[in-house]
Amino acid sequence: MLRAEGVSPNWWANGPGDVYAPHSHHYHKVLFCAAGSITFRVEPSGPDLELHPGDRLDVAPGTSHSAIVGADGVTCVEAPRV
Repeated sequence: MLRAEGVSPNWWANGPGDVYAPHSHHYHKVLFCAAGSITFRVEPSGPDLELHPGDRLDVAPGTSHSAIVGADGVTCVEAPRV
């Protein structure tokens, strides 16, 4: 699906409970959860978005966000849209 949108996907995975501190990107981030779960928070106060297999998240450039990986770990595929 990402290739059909003209972007180059990259796969990554994390173990249970891994945390991503608040950060932002200079590009539009497109992400799909492939396995497990991960909860993203749009900073500073939410909302929390829990992703499960098949769920998509789009994060606009410059949007601060953090994340915590669910109890079973997570595998995601994402791509920058510049």
